[in-house]
Amino acid sequence: MSESIKLSGPIDAHGEQLSELTLRRPTVQEVRAIKAMPYKVGKDEEVTLDTDVAAKYIAVCAGIPPSSVNQLDLADFNTLCWEVAGFFMKSASPQPKT
Repeated sequence: MSESIKLSGPIDAHGEQLSELTLRRPTVQEVRAIKAMPYKVGKDEEVTLDTDVAAKYIAVCAGIPPSSVNQLDLADFNTLCWEVAGFFMKSASPQPKT
């Protein structure tokens, strides 16, 4: 499962300009290496993003360096953070119809 996100403005990554990023679903190995979820659940069950952790997932799942994540427009960064969090909220496998 992956999501393509068109960026408001291009960023530099690996010596080229990118105007779109494709985020793939992180693997369990990558989640264990990062050692955190990209969101936090409060006592009142309110979900908030952990932007530091989400930025790590964006770099890994889009295959770009962390310095490229820092070039993102704030609106693009917000969109990508929520896309990453969404990978943790839904199953990648299709659910059988009953």
